[in-house]
Order: sequence, then structure tokens, then C-alpha cells
Amino acid sequence: MSDALLAASSRSGPLSRFLVIDASRVRAGPTAVRLFADLGARVIKIDIPRGAPGGDDMIGGPNHDRPDYENLHRNKESLTLNLKTPEGVAILERLVRQGDVFIENYRPDVKHRLGIAYEDLRRINPRLVYASISGFGQDGPYSRRPGFDSIAQGMGGLMSVTGKPGEEPMRVGIPIADLCAGHFCAMGILAALLERDATGEGQWVQTSLLEAQIAMLDFQAAQWLIGGKVPESQGNEHPLTVPTGVFRTRDGYLNIAAIGQTMWQRLCEALEMPHLPHEPGFGSDPERVSNRERVNAAVQTVLLERTTAEWTERLLAAGVPCGPIHRIDEVFADPQVQHLGMRWPMPHPVLGEVAVVGQPMRFSAHPRETPPAPAPGQGQHTDTVLRELGYSDAQISDLRARHVV
Repeated sequence: MSDALLAASSRSGPLSRFLVIDASRVRAGPTAVRLFADLGARVIKIDIPRGAPGGDDMIGGPNHDRPDYENLHRNKESLTLNLKTPEGVAILERLVRQGDVFIENYRPDVKHRLGIAYEDLRRINPRLVYASISGFGQDGPYSRRPGFDSIAQGMGGLMSVTGKPGEEPMRVGIPIADLCAGHFCAMGILAALLERDATGEGQWVQTSLLEAQIAMLDFQAAQWLIGGKVPESQGNEHPLTVPTGVFRTRDGYLNIAAIGQTMWQRLCEALEMPHLPHEPGFGSDPERVSNRERVNAAVQTVLLERTTAEWTERLLAAGVPCGPIHRIDEVFADPQVQHLGMRWPMPHPVLGEVAVVGQPMRFSAHPRETPPAPAPGQGQHTDTVLRELGYSDAQISDLRARHVV
């Protein structure tokens, strides 16, 4: 970050020396950028000016879904720029000269039409780490297709292994392809910044929703790539170990993970059914997988006799991993979640005292003491950033009048 922009930043945290320019939209890109913002980087988010094409209907803006917008864009600044104008591109180039990271998730051809592709910005700042997230990659037969989370979940195989056996494919209840693409992108940027320390050169970091989703298949993909087996959906059960999954109790549900022989024997003792491991077909994990329905039925019968809380206490005392299935409100009421501070209080000038989802990382040198800054209004920091870049008030007024900013 330049001295001028660094001096203007009051941020603290392990990434506070970096300036990130966020030209991304919707979720995957902003997710990557949020990590940098939460860890102290100065993030300047590029928004479309009102009056410019698309500027009055900002996708993912506060008028679209206020809780989502506040959670996704906290700790960022907003600069409006019409990148379809030469003056808008010139302002971006002036900002890029002083930046460390530029991130975008346009369709691959768009950035070339705008003149802000990697090659264009690298000529301005060779140290720039340029990051791109797309639906299907920067090249190849699908590169120009629009990318959306649910499409990537389907094409990336996740929906084929989600849901109950024999039922229709099921989408996961969070935008996991978007989120994982954002997190992989952030890791790639950090790796590129580390390499820049050694080489002095930036580089182009790329990922896509499809690649991120396939990477997250993990052992399910390995079953096909190495074992030649096409995995099927197993509902809430684990495909390779039994009994592991969701069981009914007297008053609700309980997740049990009796993985391996030792856990199976402990579970049977806690259920007061020590004979089960000696039943035909119940003696080993492969046998139990082959007799899944019989094993689960035997366990399920006993679990109906007590409440979820009673079984949780009993099984944990026996050393069997288990836990209740919480609704979202119950998650944030859980004492361990409260202890971890995953509800991050945020004073808001309009909404009052609210909270956002905390980052799941802790740093001994940077305790999480400062509340996050609310998500910015569209163009809230435009004048401030332009003045830092050397524009006069008269120039800024002229740029506003022509919807450049």
C-alpha cells in the first residue's frame, strides 16, 4: 500500500499493510475480500454509480437483502466508478498503482473489453496480485457461461451425493461453491503475496466455482478416481462407516459418529446392548456397511427411549462423538458458540446493535476486540478516496455530474 493510502487507513490486524481493490460482485469474490477486510486490510469496493447503467439496481446491495449485505461487506469502503467510461478506468488505474490486490469475478471476456485485464493492470503495477473468480475457468469450452452456485453444485457432483437414497438430487443449504471459491481465492492471493516478498513480482491467481466444488468432493471424488466406484447419495449417513448419521430420540434428533470398531463397541455399551458387536454381520465396519439397515434399526430402537439431551450426556461420557441438531437460533444460543465469539457484535447507525458472523480464525497478536465496521453505503467513501488519489473537489463534482463516480 502506498504511504498516502496507508496513512489514511486506521485498520489493524495481520493484513493491515495491504490495500485490496474489490471489483467483484454477488458472493464468491466478496467472500474472499471479506477475509482480508476482517484481518485488517484496507478494502475499497468498486460499486456502480447511481445513474450509470446498473447503478440503481446493485445486485446483492442493501436493498436486496440487508442482513446478507451487512454480513458480507462489513469492514469495507465503497467507491463508485463507472468502468465503462475512460475517466472511470483512469481512476481505477491510479488506485491500482498504489494497490496490492485486485480481485474481479466478471465473465472472462468482460475485463478485456473494459481494458482492466491482468495484462493491462500489470503494466501499471508489476507488484499487483490480480485475482479472478469465474464460473468455469478463464478458458475452455465453458469459460463464457455464467456461473451460479447451484449450477456448480450440480455440475461439480455435490448434488449427486446429497439427499436421501433414491430421491431427487439435493442442493446443499448454503452457497457452498461460492463460499469455497472465495476461500480458495483468498488462500491463492495470500500465497502470491508471500511469493512477491521473494520475487518482487505479482501474478495472476485464478479459481472457479466448478474447480472449488470439485476440490471439495474430497474422499467422494477419490472413490471414483482411485477406486473406480461412483458414489451414491447416503442421506445423513456416512458411506464408509456405520452407524454414523442422524437418529431419532424421544424428543428430537441426535447426530452420532461411531467411527471404527472402538467407537462401535463404546456405543453398544452406552446403549446397554453389549451383545450387538457379536451379532452376525455386525462385527466390522465393512460388515456393518453391508448390513446398514439392520444395524441402524437396532440402534434406533434404543435411542427412542431417552431425550436428545440425555443421550448426548450419556454417549459423550462413554467417549462416543455425538451432538444435537440445532436450528440457527439454537446455534448462537449454544454456550460453546457464545464462548468462541462467533456472534460478532456490530453497532450500526441505522439498525442499532446487531451482529455478524465472526471469522473462525484467532491470532494471539490480534485479539478480536474491535467491533466490525458496518457495510458501506453505495459510494460512501468516494470523495475521501478520490481526494487521497489527488482529485480536487471541483474535479470530483464534475465526475459526479457525468456519472463517472
